[in-house]
Amino acid sequence: MKIKFLLLALFASVIGFSQSINDYKAVIVPLRYDFQKTDNQYRLSTMTKANLIKAGFEAFYSNEQLPEGYNERCDLLYAEVKRDNAFLMTKLFVEFKDCYGKVIYTSGVGKSKEKEYEVAYKECLDMAFVSINELHYKYNGTKAALPARATSTVAAPAVTTAVVATPVVSAVVATPTPDVSDPNLLYAQPTETGYQLIDKTPKVVMKLMKTSRPDSFIAIKDGVQGTLNAKDNQWFFEYYKDDKLVSEKVVVKF
Repeated sequence: MKIKFLLLALFASVIGFSQSINDYKAVIVPLRYDFQKTDNQYRLSTMTKANLIKAGFEAFYSNEQLPEGYNERCDLLYAEVKRDNAFLMTKLFVEFKDCYGKVIYTSGVGKSKEKEYEVAYKECLDMAFVSINELHYKYNGTKAALPARATSTVAAPAVTTAVVATPVVSAVVATPTPDVSDPNLLYAQPTETGYQLIDKTPKVVMKLMKTSRPDSFIAIKDGVQGTLNAKDNQWFFEYYKDDKLVSEKVVVKF
């Protein structure tokens, strides 16, 4: 009975764990948000990055070549500006997500009645960043802890090692090292179901959906569905064409 209570307490502590934004060394800013039609429309990405830097963050666009020391994607936060639909009013807020898409922090909502979008967005962002500025962000040098996968906890609740298992280690081991000088290098951006791979333009080239294995994804490219698999320290997009297996090498920076 005591063991059951201890396991329940440990499980509750894992669920209740809250990550601080101070555990992340920089923020990645996308060039286009979900409600936008073009990259940096109304200079929203530019304004987001400027506000982040003003708040004390290191900030980079999603298509930027990251400097040395910033290549571990799970040490970074990913900013998303969200828009609330409102009658005769613009409402924006900012979400900070980790490398697995988990929301770490959500800002206050900025509001504006300005009719011109660029003016309204600036006013909304400035207001939303009031709550972010009040966090007094300062990187604490702590490596961001990654959430344990739910499957590990549910699969073997009676085994303590299953609760504290670190699936992230296997993910890191399975990830091939990309050649950053390759002109065809693609960059992985986290999504709710996996990742989207973008080129330097940036254009979405491929969409990935997670599977139970960290070295294999369901992949869709140009309407063709296949899998992206890690083999021999490289990634390969594999699919069938005319009943023949096609394997294409893909250079990805996660």
